[in-house]
Amino acid sequence: MTNRIWFLIGLAALVMGCSGKPSLDNPSQGSITIAADESFQPLVMQLTSAYEGIYPNTHFNVVYKPEQQAINMMLRDSARMVIVTRTLNPNERAILNQKKIKGATEKIATDGVALIINKANTDSLITMNELRSVFSGKTKTWDQLKGGNQTVPITLVFDNNNSSNLEFMLKTLAVKDISKLRIFTTRSNKEVIDYVRENPSALGFIGVNWISDSDEPLSVELARDLRVMGVSDKEKPTKRDDYFQPFQEDLGMQRYPLRRPVYILSRETHPGLGGGLINYITRDAGSLIIRKLGLWPRMPYDRIINLTK
Repeated sequence: MTNRIWFLIGLAALVMGCSGKPSLDNPSQGSITIAADESFQPLVMQLTSAYEGIYPNTHFNVVYKPEQQAINMMLRDSARMVIVTRTLNPNERAILNQKKIKGATEKIATDGVALIINKANTDSLITMNELRSVFSGKTKTWDQLKGGNQTVPITLVFDNNNSSNLEFMLKTLAVKDISKLRIFTTRSNKEVIDYVRENPSALGFIGVNWISDSDEPLSVELARDLRVMGVSDKEKPTKRDDYFQPFQEDLGMQRYPLRRPVYILSRETHPGLGGGLINYITRDAGSLIIRKLGLWPRMPYDRIINLTK
């Protein structure tokens, strides 16, 4: 009997070995790698942690990279999916097409690039025209801006040389040459915040989800001693209501000028864990987390309130 049992075990192992096919992940079990733009770290951490809490047999290995590096990881099959601010360009799409991978592209939210300044800087309003002047090199010091109270040079602070925040600003403002600008880069959105807190001359650019969750202690701490600038796309705004900040309502109503989409791009070829996460994010539960982080979900969660006498 003992010999028969060992024979059956060996036969089963041989059959499994001959198949050579690893077991595939599915929406409730398995582990995959996700690459995400560092601007969205707070958002991605909460979404993946919530999903893992519902399905304990799942795990997301999240790698935070500048946007282009994150997309390249997916194209090389080093990551199953990415969370970034743009869709694939034709050359990138062709790489997947050559491998006959259809993939998926889902917009999940609207985000805003927040302009942050030191609390000592009282110039908390800026127009898009003034920003263009700063990025073109025509405006160099704070006192050249309307309401500026400092004679020091404006230092533009970004999280990385390849930052999606920097790329977004340059594209939005149609700027091609930054060689003459006073730009300082750090290694993360958090370090941008720290730098601005210590330097009154700095103008920092971060993903708004880093400072918009009032229920998260880290978010509250990071927002301490900072001002978030109001931005107007009017040429000559006449009142405070002409300026908007990158917070939920103004993102959703498309009033904040520096808003941008958030996408999930996937190369998944079977009904796997990546698809499970996408379904979770684009439905009610995921939308609630996105709202909690201060972004505007693609599919807003409808709250039904019954009023009784």
